[in-house]
Amino acid sequence: MKKSKIISYIAILAAVFLSLTACSKNQDKTSNAVDSTPKFKTSVPTKTVKQGGTLRVALETDTPFQGIFLDEISENSVDYLASQFGDETLFYYDNNYRINKKGPATLKVDQKNKNIVVTVKNGVKWSDGKQVTAKDLEYSYEIIANKATNCERYTDQMANIVGLREYHDGKAQTISGITYPNSENGRSIKIRFKQMFPGMYNAGSNCYSETAAPYHYLKDVPFSKLQASDQVRKNPMFIGPYKVQKIVRGQSVTWVPNKYYWRGKPKLDKISISVISTSSASQAIKSHKFDVIDVVNTQWEQVKNTKNYNFVASVPMQYYYLGFKVGKWDKKQEKNVMSKNSKMNSKPLRQAMAYAMNVEQVDKRYTHGLKFKVPTLIPEQFGDYFDKNAKGYTYNLKKANQILDQAGYKKKGKWRTQPNGKPLKINFMAMSGNTTQEPIIQNYLQQWHKVGLNVKLYNGRLIEANSFYDKLAKDDPKVDAFIGGIGMSTEPSQANAYGENSASNYARFATKENTQLIKEMDAPESFNHGHRVKVFHKWQKYMNEQAYVVPLDNQYTVTAVNTKLANYSLDPEKCANKHPIWYDIGFAK
Repeated sequence: MKKSKIISYIAILAAVFLSLTACSKNQDKTSNAVDSTPKFKTSVPTKTVKQGGTLRVALETDTPFQGIFLDEISENSVDYLASQFGDETLFYYDNNYRINKKGPATLKVDQKNKNIVVTVKNGVKWSDGKQVTAKDLEYSYEIIANKATNCERYTDQMANIVGLREYHDGKAQTISGITYPNSENGRSIKIRFKQMFPGMYNAGSNCYSETAAPYHYLKDVPFSKLQASDQVRKNPMFIGPYKVQKIVRGQSVTWVPNKYYWRGKPKLDKISISVISTSSASQAIKSHKFDVIDVVNTQWEQVKNTKNYNFVASVPMQYYYLGFKVGKWDKKQEKNVMSKNSKMNSKPLRQAMAYAMNVEQVDKRYTHGLKFKVPTLIPEQFGDYFDKNAKGYTYNLKKANQILDQAGYKKKGKWRTQPNGKPLKINFMAMSGNTTQEPIIQNYLQQWHKVGLNVKLYNGRLIEANSFYDKLAKDDPKVDAFIGGIGMSTEPSQANAYGENSASNYARFATKENTQLIKEMDAPESFNHGHRVKVFHKWQKYMNEQAYVVPLDNQYTVTAVNTKLANYSLDPEKCANKHPIWYDIGFAK
């Protein structure tokens, strides 16, 4: 898939200004930027809440949201943020992301017989009052797998469901591996798999859908027209605590209580979420324009002493990375195909560019410890899957120059040439963002210039986020390297991020070693935790050495919450897909 719901963020990098003079000093000294991080709690104080009130929430983005409010075809995290108050998933999970029985549906995994049974609870209804049925559960898979939707959630892992690939390829009218124990109008479906995966017990495994789709509401909309339909854009239907009252396309959504919500009536009378630019965030906080608003990390010093807010924070399962285009997506074969002729298909060149980046200095000096360098592509939250001994690429211009010299990238005047003597020009693409994004990207360009690499900004400017990912997905031939952001699933398998058949593997690398290691992550042997840990460590070492994708940094996400608001928490077991379960949130008495 190109951008899994919880895999690939259309992330606006929290870029920061960095003086080139300051960065050139003490370049060999390093320190952990997290050490100076302010101490945050993950929850606001628990209080008794009253019924009623209007909640004002900020949606910080420098571009309008797309407004595709159907999980199966939603393409980016901004749309999900706009719809989070009604968009509840089927399963809840504990602090280790293991699915429990507390959500709208339950999961039963039969490892021996290679199947699962998903049962939605009685009383779980759509916002029009219709009970969620087995057909709604199954219809989610039809949307994902039908070619006409061009759905980015259709992956090799999802195609592991018996009959799903045949349905996708148009060879079957139904999905043979999904059956109804108690008819389509019942509340359960049974799903058979070709292979069972270790992550199936966890939320975010991408082995099966964790959402339902309202068949009675969508059945008359052709799959090819779903994305543009009123049922998706203007009047979407959800099972969560709030339902849509009004959408101002790309700008705001107003929510009111869903009287059919399975857990009961939520606490608030209304929720309004509105788009504001990242550059306006600090002023909006200081003027108390919103009850819930994220802090732009570069603006922390401006807002940290603002009264009447509780500041809570967490480290999301995401990171920013430097990627190199080394191939293309073959739509017919539905896989990444590497190109031997790609100028970036040179490990020394990729490694040198990684060593030339002064990431740690940027983060330490200008984000006040809120942003920090990460050494691998596996977030630390994954526990022992994360290789704590990994070093990654630290700023080292001397080493970058040595690597290039040894690989035959000789200087001819100011710039280096390719080993064959031809000129070397690298087109680099980065997203636009807040007012400090331009200076930081210019800084990285100058860092590469210092080692003689002629790296130029794509079309001479930063690219708006939606256009940025569209160009990556379509493999714009002008793009050689880029900085992107990715949000990881709560299950650590890397198949959907960097697999051979993953369209969200924007670098398009598909080596035999990578494919084999990813298969080993999800093989039956990896039901043994110790074995799986070893595979993950081996993969991290391999990826760091090859540098097709270089991990850069992550950051604390800090949220300002009105002190009158209670029960807001960022703890995993109290969240649904990384966002608070809004049913519990209200104003204190």
